[in-house]
Amino acid sequence: MPNPSSNREAQTTVAPSRTTSASTPATTHLFSIGALFLALFLAASLFAQKKPQTASVFVSDRGKFKIFLDGKPVGQEEFEINQSGVGWIAKGTTHITVEGTPAATVTGNLSLEPGGAPISYEWTSQSSKNSSAHIAFVNNVAKMNIQIGAAHPFEQDLTFNSPLIVVLDDNLYYQYAVLARVYDWNRRGTQTFSVLVPQELLPGNITVDWSGAVSAEGKSYEGLKVTSSDLEVVLYLDSNHRLMRLEVPSSKAAIIRE
Repeated sequence: MPNPSSNREAQTTVAPSRTTSASTPATTHLFSIGALFLALFLAASLFAQKKPQTASVFVSDRGKFKIFLDGKPVGQEEFEINQSGVGWIAKGTTHITVEGTPAATVTGNLSLEPGGAPISYEWTSQSSKNSSAHIAFVNNVAKMNIQIGAAHPFEQDLTFNSPLIVVLDDNLYYQYAVLARVYDWNRRGTQTFSVLVPQELLPGNITVDWSGAVSAEGKSYEGLKVTSSDLEVVLYLDSNHRLMRLEVPSSKAAIIRE
């Protein structure tokens, strides 16, 4: 948009005096046109400048995890993490069949800002009772619209201390790959995050500790230990901080990338 003050200058008419030569009005007219073009050029240049974008903590990734319980295979998860516009989408689908319980399929679709803060999240669970939810993250508030079975949908808001909320939902292990990207590797050490477990409608906090070099089945990794008030999870990451393996010692569960 042209600068208003420049436009007024461009539209000003300078009346020639009696001693002004016949060429003066034309010179003034050319000056006015030049000023107008200059204002338009400057305005266009300002609009053409791109706003600086936040550096992303994510890189594209996709793969499959095999899920083991007490050494027995009970399911698998397929996931992918890709850029979408200026943000990122992390999504996965898990199929689980545990003896004595109904088979279940869980999907989660997480939209993220480049720095890791969530924008929205949707999950569905198909089992003996189908459920789903949509969550919008506005500032420090998770606004949830939830459908459980045939019951009437309901809404619930949860407030957090920070917009950087880590989503760690039940049976969706790719979200630990997201957590490994949000973790500040330059600082390392112990870091605390606000966390939401959507399927349980639970807010809380977790700590993430750098474990240094760790090994499993003869392979070396870089480790992170994720701890909540009632759970400990160990993450095994490759040199590019991709999640390769996850273990939950208390439940004898292991999730291993194929």
